[in-house]
Amino acid sequence: MSLAGGTNAPRQTAGTAAPAGNPFGPRFVAPLYLGASLNPINSSIIATALVAIAAALRISVGDTAILISCLYLTSALAQPAAGRLAEEFGPRRVFVTGIVLVLVAGIVGSLAHSLTALIVARVLIGAGTSAGYPSAMLLIRRRAEQAGHEAPPRGVLGGLAVTGAATVAVGPAIGGLLVGWLGWRTAFWINIPVATVALILAVVGIAPDSDRMRPGPPRALASRIDLLGMLGFGGTLTALMVFLSALPRPDWPALAAALVLAAMLIGWELRAGHPFLDVRLLASNGALTRTYARNGLTLMGTYVILYGLTQWLEVARGLSAYQAGLALLPMGVLTAITARVVSQRMGVRLPLIACAVLLLLGAVAVLFVGSGTPMAAVIAVSAVFGLTSGAGTVANQTVLYQEAPATTVGTASGLLRTFGYIGSIASAAITGTAFHSSVDDSGLHLIACVLVVIAALVLVMTVCDRRLGKSDRLHPN
Repeated sequence: MSLAGGTNAPRQTAGTAAPAGNPFGPRFVAPLYLGASLNPINSSIIATALVAIAAALRISVGDTAILISCLYLTSALAQPAAGRLAEEFGPRRVFVTGIVLVLVAGIVGSLAHSLTALIVARVLIGAGTSAGYPSAMLLIRRRAEQAGHEAPPRGVLGGLAVTGAATVAVGPAIGGLLVGWLGWRTAFWINIPVATVALILAVVGIAPDSDRMRPGPPRALASRIDLLGMLGFGGTLTALMVFLSALPRPDWPALAAALVLAAMLIGWELRAGHPFLDVRLLASNGALTRTYARNGLTLMGTYVILYGLTQWLEVARGLSAYQAGLALLPMGVLTAITARVVSQRMGVRLPLIACAVLLLLGAVAVLFVGSGTPMAAVIAVSAVFGLTSGAGTVANQTVLYQEAPATTVGTASGLLRTFGYIGSIASAAITGTAFHSSVDDSGLHLIACVLVVIAALVLVMTVCDRRLGKSDRLHPN
């Protein structure tokens, strides 16, 4: 199985002519960026509506946490699955289907009067939004091949990361305003106009898939998409997330189930004719595997600060949720700006080393943050992690595009997001453990100590990865 990159000759997708003019013009990339932003939109805005939802449904705020966790779990499972389905049935079909699911979820959530109905809406949102990123990566790959390009412009790939980062940056602030003015249902009905626009842009701007869809007999289809592999992966990930979410009270049966299911999954995938999770590829392609691990650890470190600092600002410093969101706004803005700069001007090794160094410096700086620290200094420290997130997200995405086999870039892209979700859930477990007794300076410093270890590991992994330097030479700007 050949790796994607400069060593592969450009090829045309059968039955599709090379697009005239600029193959990556606004008409093509606009729906991809908007579709890929649907997941971060729903991840960020819901946080501002939980208190209002609890009051409206007469339940505790703690009970509404399932609206966050069910989206993360569904997305972690559905991202690689959507990528595999895009490879099998066509990326445009899967992309459009995902947008339709988001539109339906917006209607369901807007009309819901129970927590169960809201959970259904969030699961549909997780499944629908998961189609955006892996399908977009596959569409970009195929468009580059159709145009006879070795690879798309760096800014096109970077645009996916920039769009997501910008959405996360302004999501809490805008969500707080909309929920305050129009009520908690805004967190759901906002999907209706956004998904409608994305659907129109996709139908107009993305050419239909060239290959006709031939599902064939159900048994043959299940074998081609490795349905059992998907189910095994889903079961393993679910058990692992149950264990992580239960910390600081370890759920040992869940961990045992995760390990057993993982062993069974590996055994099955080694024998599968069309493995969903190509274990042999992950073992042989160290660059790709390291990219998954590096991305997951980097996002774990970033989200540890995002979650931990937000809680600390609200409890220890007495800020409202909206004020805490505004305080962290520079972090999100710098994430978007850094992602934009890195996507256009640099290779991958330098940004990844800078990302690891900044992550370590930021972790050390948090050790000196306390209740008496001026807010300007707290905001400055949080901004360091914005630089980290922007550089790491774009560079890791670029490495994945270069190292993943061309035929499986959809699944590979989904797995990159899955590792990010695992990192975000693990970060929530870390903050929950650190603030188990009380949200205070000592808990924040414990988070910083854990973050120092994570950052040091990322730095060692990056500096010692010789493949990154070779990648810059093989894939110059």
